[in-house]
Amino acid sequence: MATHMSRCRTWSRVQRFGIAAYRKYSCGGRYPNISLSTPLPGIPKPVFASVDGQEKSETKITTLENGLKVASQNKFGQFCTVGLLVNSGSRHEAKYPSGIAHFLEKLAFSSTAQYGSKDEILLTLEKHGGICDCQTSRDTTMYAVSAEVKGLDTVVGLLSDAVLQPRLLDEEIEMTRMAVRFELEDLNMRPDPEPLLTEMIHAAAYRGNTVGLPRFCPADNVDKIDKHVLHNYLRNYYRPERMVLAGVGIEHEQLVESARKYLLDVKPVWGMSSAPNLDLSVAQYTGGIVKMEKDMSDVSLGPTPIPELTHIMIGLESCSFLEDDFIPFAVLNMMMGGGGSFSAGGPGKGMFTRLYLNVLNRHHWMYNATSYHHSYEDSGLLCIHASADPRQVREMVEIITREFIQMGGSAGEMELERAKTQLKSMLMMNLESRPVIFEDVGRQVLSTGKRKLPHELCHLISSVSAGDIKRVTTKMLRSKPAVAALGDLTELPSYEHIQAALSSKDGRLPRTYRLFR
Repeated sequence: MATHMSRCRTWSRVQRFGIAAYRKYSCGGRYPNISLSTPLPGIPKPVFASVDGQEKSETKITTLENGLKVASQNKFGQFCTVGLLVNSGSRHEAKYPSGIAHFLEKLAFSSTAQYGSKDEILLTLEKHGGICDCQTSRDTTMYAVSAEVKGLDTVVGLLSDAVLQPRLLDEEIEMTRMAVRFELEDLNMRPDPEPLLTEMIHAAAYRGNTVGLPRFCPADNVDKIDKHVLHNYLRNYYRPERMVLAGVGIEHEQLVESARKYLLDVKPVWGMSSAPNLDLSVAQYTGGIVKMEKDMSDVSLGPTPIPELTHIMIGLESCSFLEDDFIPFAVLNMMMGGGGSFSAGGPGKGMFTRLYLNVLNRHHWMYNATSYHHSYEDSGLLCIHASADPRQVREMVEIITREFIQMGGSAGEMELERAKTQLKSMLMMNLESRPVIFEDVGRQVLSTGKRKLPHELCHLISSVSAGDIKRVTTKMLRSKPAVAALGDLTELPSYEHIQAALSSKDGRLPRTYRLFR
């Protein structure tokens, strides 16, 4: 009888409060029957962050007495990314042996005045859960550290020492020579030719000047670069007015305080020059062709070898990232899109871009067709990279020149909106990452002295019209083409024929007639 009454009471509880009231803990007790919308008893009331109406994503910028800029962006979390960006790169090496920036990248975070070796630096960073990295490009050198916020003072001190007080010992320079030689050898052997083609297209587009100078150290210059050459270069370009200390995930006042402590009155190990000898040359777009005949048949051997391919990259002058037309060019590049013939994914992966729809989907023998946009403070380059069997190079070149000509036609409303949405999506997703925010803050402040916030950029992207795309394309098509060709170039059309195709109405190459094939 008692058992029956207990079952009745249990069933009535299930009907009134739900099955959760009947479940029991492993210890035999029952779950408390509390709604998810009701605060738990005995728990302190949560305190949520409040918004005071001002934009919390604003980038704060302070210029110190010596000209160095300090820029910060707050981002909640226990880790921060802090680094020094220097307005220095391979484009500034006209008066020096090419390859200095490449050497400095490899020598970064080696022994300094305060740290006896790279291992000491890494052990110091490990105490704060930190890592360090240095990257150079054609116009910027970036020293960065990610570590706990508590270690900010140590991190800024370490950055100051690594950038301004490196020892540059003979054995470190010799090790760097070995690393550079290995990288040059690897560059010519890797299956992916994109880094080599990018180097070649810049050499063709800006022959012998600024961004056309080699980013990788030429093999002939490896033994020419020594401590004296490096100090001479650093004395002119590593100056506080050419630097930005950028930080993400820290309070601005703390960063400024650390900058004053470690970067304000510090004398570099190479001394200060009262009248620096700077190369302020503006990029001169020349156009032209750079060819490299190369046997690509043994690039990737194995059970499933990559077939022998010829790689072509054709580019035209676009604009600098300081111009208003930069945003329409970015939308145009996204609209062209492209990729490899074996790429997987849906619309978000670019399967509806023009180079997929018009090129890869229609010509099964093409292995790759990808659009790239390189932009600098005084010029830019929009190019298309394509690869195919050496016997079909002429046909491939004509397909690419026709795509360039068709850029000048009217863009469809749907494809334009898709390109703008995809560009905004890519921008916002990339800016979820702390290191990416750091690089964005540093580069913008270094080049313009301020930063455009993501919502401003999204507004500019949204305002791009089909007329803007047609206008920038028409302007771009007036420039001479830059061509980079790698592999078996037997069937490659002449530069004059490629130029004629890009000047025609339909983008077709002039017909050639041969008596014998």
